[in-house]
Amino acid sequence: MGLRSLGKPAHWLLVAVLSAVCAPIYAEESAAKVITLSGQVSVLRDNAPWVLNVGDSIQPRQIVITGPDGFAVFQVSDGSTFEVFPNARVIFRENPGSWRDLLDVLLGRVKVHIQKLGGMPNNNRVRTPTAVISVRGTVFDVAVEDEDDTTLVSVEEGQVVVEHLQKPGPARVLNEGESLRVFKNQALAMTPVDRTPLIRGILRAAEQALYEAVYRTRIPGSGGVGGGGVPAGGTGSGGQPGDHGKNPPPPPPPAPGH
Repeated sequence: MGLRSLGKPAHWLLVAVLSAVCAPIYAEESAAKVITLSGQVSVLRDNAPWVLNVGDSIQPRQIVITGPDGFAVFQVSDGSTFEVFPNARVIFRENPGSWRDLLDVLLGRVKVHIQKLGGMPNNNRVRTPTAVISVRGTVFDVAVEDEDDTTLVSVEEGQVVVEHLQKPGPARVLNEGESLRVFKNQALAMTPVDRTPLIRGILRAAEQALYEAVYRTRIPGSGGVGGGGVPAGGTGSGGQPGDHGKNPPPPPPPAPGH
């Protein structure tokens, strides 16, 4: 028996039931969960920053902001993760109609670990004001470095395809160990691929220093208002402004598989 054969009251009742069941599932699959966090990390809700805690989730089109000491690792439903570093501003799934569009990096640095799905490619995209980075299953860094929106892309594992958002032309393919800067007013064909270890060494040194700082300090736990968050600068669950809790830190997360 199809939906059309039901009477109107039964039809709309069934629609309501299906919506009630499917909506939480969709929300969970489309969200990203905080699995590690240190320092000042907030999400914009109604144009106001709300503090995030471990275990909180962010939804499509929400903006994540990190302070000078802020760092967080988020995990999506397929097991992929992205790390947001200090002084960053990132939009999660700006285009929720496309599962490929993972992040829009407006400022600062992120590191993305894209999991393969059953050994098959897992197509995702990261966008900046000047570049589009397409991936299928890899580990790579993206950083918007300055007011001119210069984008640095560096590949740790796998392969990415980089396109210029403002200067049409052939895309560039970056392999493991390669880096590329995308300048606002310069076509990709004019920019050489960097194959030296210098950029990767700088990124890894900064990353290691941050990891050590994170795991030497206490990692925030759950609690507070609205699923663990409180307005930035407000009073947390411990009663102090910006207090994230006092749970001991977890061990460093293992490197995701590919």
